[in-house]
Amino acid sequence: MSKNKIGIDVGGTFTDFLLMGGDGTGEVFKVLSTPDDPSLAVLEGLARMAEARALELGDFLARVEIIVHGTTVTTNAVLTGDVARTGLLTTRGFRDALAMRRGIREETYDNKAKAPTPLVPRWLRLPVSERVNAEGEILEHVAIGDVDRALASFGEDGVEAVAICFMHAYANPANEKIVAEQVARIMPQAYLSSSAEVLPQVRFYDRLSTTVLNAAVGPILQRYLGNLTRRLDAAGFAGVLLIMRSNGGVTSPGAATRLAAGTLLSGPAAAPVAGLAYAKLHGDNSFITIDMGGTSFDACLVIDGAPAITTDARIGKLALALPSLEINTIGAGGGSIGWVDEGGLLRMGPASAGAKPGPACYALGGELPTCSDANLVLGYLNEDYFAGGAMKLDREAAGNAIETHLARPLGLSLVEAAFGMYRIMNVNMASGIREITIRKGHDPRDFPLICAGGAGPVHACMIARELEITRIIVPRESSIFCAAGMLRSDLKHDYVRSYHVEFSKPALDRERLRRAIEAMEEEAAAALKAENIPEKRRRNRYALDLRYFGQYHEVAVEVGRGLLDGPDFEAISRAFHRAHNRLYGYDLEADGPTLELVNLRLTAIGVTDKPAIPKEPRQAEDPKAALKGRRPAFLPGEMAYRQIAVYDGDALRHGNRIAGPAIVEQVNTTLFVPGGFALECDAYGSFILNARTGHRRR
Repeated sequence: MSKNKIGIDVGGTFTDFLLMGGDGTGEVFKVLSTPDDPSLAVLEGLARMAEARALELGDFLARVEIIVHGTTVTTNAVLTGDVARTGLLTTRGFRDALAMRRGIREETYDNKAKAPTPLVPRWLRLPVSERVNAEGEILEHVAIGDVDRALASFGEDGVEAVAICFMHAYANPANEKIVAEQVARIMPQAYLSSSAEVLPQVRFYDRLSTTVLNAAVGPILQRYLGNLTRRLDAAGFAGVLLIMRSNGGVTSPGAATRLAAGTLLSGPAAAPVAGLAYAKLHGDNSFITIDMGGTSFDACLVIDGAPAITTDARIGKLALALPSLEINTIGAGGGSIGWVDEGGLLRMGPASAGAKPGPACYALGGELPTCSDANLVLGYLNEDYFAGGAMKLDREAAGNAIETHLARPLGLSLVEAAFGMYRIMNVNMASGIREITIRKGHDPRDFPLICAGGAGPVHACMIARELEITRIIVPRESSIFCAAGMLRSDLKHDYVRSYHVEFSKPALDRERLRRAIEAMEEEAAAALKAENIPEKRRRNRYALDLRYFGQYHEVAVEVGRGLLDGPDFEAISRAFHRAHNRLYGYDLEADGPTLELVNLRLTAIGVTDKPAIPKEPRQAEDPKAALKGRRPAFLPGEMAYRQIAVYDGDALRHGNRIAGPAIVEQVNTTLFVPGGFALECDAYGSFILNARTGHRRR
C-alpha cells in the first residue's frame, strides 16, 4: 500500500492542504484558519481528509508517510508584539544598541518615520562586563557576578527567554559559552539564544537583532510545535513531520525550535520551490512567482533555477540577518479592506478582514468592503460556487459594504467603486513585483509569471498587463501552491563564518580559510545525519560575501569547494563585478579596486524525493465539455458588463483552448481571462495564458 504525503500551509485566512498520493495525484483541501490556536485548523483539515476517504482519523494518518508544515505563528507574534518576555545579556556599554539600531536614517525621505519599539525593553537589557576584540583575543573575562544578578532579576520579572549577544563573539564565542552554561544552570526552563550559535558573523546590530528575535519567538514556536506533535501523536500519526524555513528548505521540529527565527519568513518560502517544478516542465528556469491569499501578496524572482537569497531581511522593521528567500510581501489579499484616506483617495489594504470576521460577502460578521467583495460585485466570483459551493457568498452584503464605506463618500456608483478597488489592487501588486525585478536590475517582461494563491488567478492577467508580461502559468494546484512547494522542498541548513580580509592571494590565509570551511562542513554533516539523510543525498554549496574596499554592503558570490585548494581570485572577482553591476548599475572592474572578503557561507542540503506530476494525454481544442454557462462580468477593456462564458476548470483537459473574455472556475479558485488573452490547458493540468500582443521575451 503506497503512502501519502501532506503539505500544510497555515495562512492568515485559510489553512491549505495538499494530499499527495503515491502515484503523484493530489487532492486539495482548505479550512478557515484558527488564529488563536493554528493547530486546531490543522487537525480539522486532517479530519476532513479522513472523512473524504471514509476512514477514521487514526487509520488515515497511519497511511501518511510525511507531513511538511509551514506556519506563520512566529511571524504573527512579531507583527502583533505578542512575543515571549525576553531578557538580553550584552557587553557593558552596548545596552542600548538594540534601540539605537544602525544609527542611520533608514527611511531617507520620510521625516516622520519612527524606529520600531525594541522587543526587549531597556529594563530587561542588562550589561555584563566582558570583552573580546575583533581578532578573537579575550581582553576581559566574564564577570560572573554580573550574570548572576541579571538572572536573578530575570527570574523575578518572569522572563521566558534569554538572549546573549556579546561584542565580537563571532570571532571567539568563549565568553558567550560561559554565560550560556550559567543561564542553563540557573534558568533551565528558559529558552536560550546565543549569538555565537544563531549568527556568528560581523555587524553587531544585525547579529543582536537576529538573536533577540530568535529568543522572542522561540518559546512560542516551541509551544506550538509541542502542541501540534502531541495532537498528531494522539491522533495516530507515526510518520515524519518537517517544518518549512525562510531559506526555502525544511527541517525537523527540533532544529526548527532551536533556530526559531529561521521560520519568521517561512510562510511564502515554498512558492518558488513549487514554481520551479512547474516552470521546468515548459523549459523555463527563470520566472516570477506571485501568491495572493486572503491576507497578503508575495512575489519572488527566480533566476537560473535559484530564488534570490537575502541576509538583509526585515520583519516588522526589525533586522533579520539569517539567509531568507528574497520575497516581497505586501498587505494585498482577498481580505484587503478598502478605505478613503485623508486626501479623499481610495486605498486598498494593508489591513485585512482575515478569517474573522472576513469580507462582508462571507456573511460572518464582516461589514467593511474588501477585495473579495469587489470581485463578487464585478462578477468574477460566483456567489453559489465559492469553495465549490461549500460557502455561499452574500452579494447584497458586499454591495452594501462598498456603497456605504466607499461609493457614497467618493461620489461614485457602486460599479465604479468596485472597479476602482480592483484596479488599485492590481496596481499595488504590480508595484510589489517591480520591487524584486526593476529595482534589482531585471526587466519583468523577460519572465513568465507563475500565479498562485486562492485569490491570485482573478487578478493575474491584469497584473501581467500592468507589467507588459505576456505569459502566465496558473498551476492546477495554484490555490494551495505553498503547500505543494513544501512537498518538493529539500532539507536545508545555513552556516556562516566571518573572515574580514583583503581578497588577494598575498593577504588570504589559506589555512584559516580551510579551518573555517571544514568546521562548517562538520556542523552540516552532523545536522543532516541527525535528520537521517544518507551521505549520497547530501549537498554543500559555498559562497563568499565580497565588497569593494570601503563599502558597507557586500554581494554574495557562489563558489565551488575548490576554494579549499586556493580561490580562483580572477574568476571570483569577475563574478562579483557582474553581480555588482546588475544590482547597483555600475562596477569598478576597469579601475582594479581592492576587494574585501567579509564572510564565508555554506548551505547544506539534504535532497528529498519529489512527487511526480502526472501527465495527461492530449485531447481536442474545443472546451465545450467544460462549459458551465454564461454570466455577466465587468470587462475592464469595455468598462461595461457583458455575458461571458464560464468554464469548469476541473473539467478542462490537455489541449483545451479558451479565448478571453472568459471565467474559469475551480473548487478553490477562479481565473479571470480578459480580452486579449488566450488560455490553453497543458499536459499537467496547468493553465497557460498568453497575451496576443506585447513585449517579446529575449
